[in-house]
Amino acid sequence: MVSVLVVHDQYLHRLALRMLLTAEPDLTVVGEATDAEGAVRASAELRPDIVLIDTDLSGADGIDTIRRIAQPPRAPDMAEPGPAAGHAPRILVLTPVGQERYAYAALRAGAGGFLLDDAAPDELTAAVRIVAAGDAVITPALTRELIDAVRQQRSPRLRPHAHGLDTLTGRERDVLFAVASGWSNAEIAERLSIAPTTVKTHVSNILTKIGARARVQAVTYAYESGLVRPAA
Repeated sequence: MVSVLVVHDQYLHRLALRMLLTAEPDLTVVGEATDAEGAVRASAELRPDIVLIDTDLSGADGIDTIRRIAQPPRAPDMAEPGPAAGHAPRILVLTPVGQERYAYAALRAGAGGFLLDDAAPDELTAAVRIVAAGDAVITPALTRELIDAVRQQRSPRLRPHAHGLDTLTGRERDVLFAVASGWSNAEIAERLSIAPTTVKTHVSNILTKIGARARVQAVTYAYESGLVRPAA
C-alpha cells in the first residue's frame, strides 16, 4: 500500500485528490496539508511514501517547502539513522502550465517528479505508483521544457567527476546523454540498438552510481557534471 500526503490550499482540490487516490486499491491518503508549515509538519509526523504537492513554484515558499520535506533534519539525539530519522518521502509536484522553468530549481531542492496539473486521473494515479517505486515520473513534454530551462542557465554548477561520472561505463554515459536529451526508453533502445529492458537496467545503474533518486534528477546531473553542455 502506497501512502500519500496531499498538499493543496483549496479544500475542493484536496477532496478531489483524496477521492481519486483512495478509489485505488493500492493507494491510501494518510493526511492533508494546506500550507508549507503544515506540509513539513505532516510529512515528519506521518512519514508518507509520497507527498503530492500542488504548488506555485514561482514563489520562494514552493521551492523551500520541497527542500524541507525532501531533506528533513535528523534529531540531535538520534545516534543511528532509523525510520524516524532517515525516512524522506518522494515528492510528486503538480505544477501549472507555464511554470516549467521553475522545475530546475525544484529538482535541485529534491523533487522527484512532475506532472502538469491538468493531467488525467489515470495519469496521476500511475505517476504516484511510479514515483513510489523510485522511477521517473515526468511527461515527455515537460522533460523537454525542463531540458530547455537547464540549457538556459548561464552558469551551470558543475559537479566534480568524482561524484559518479567516472564510474559510468561508456554505454551508461551514452544512455545518460540520451536521457538528458529527452529521449524515452523506447527511443533510446531504438537509437542505440539495445533492448528496452537493457535501457531500464542501465538507467537503474546510472541512478545508483550518481546518487540520484529519479530520472529527472539524472537530467540535472548530466548538465552539472559537464557530460552535456548547455547551449550557448
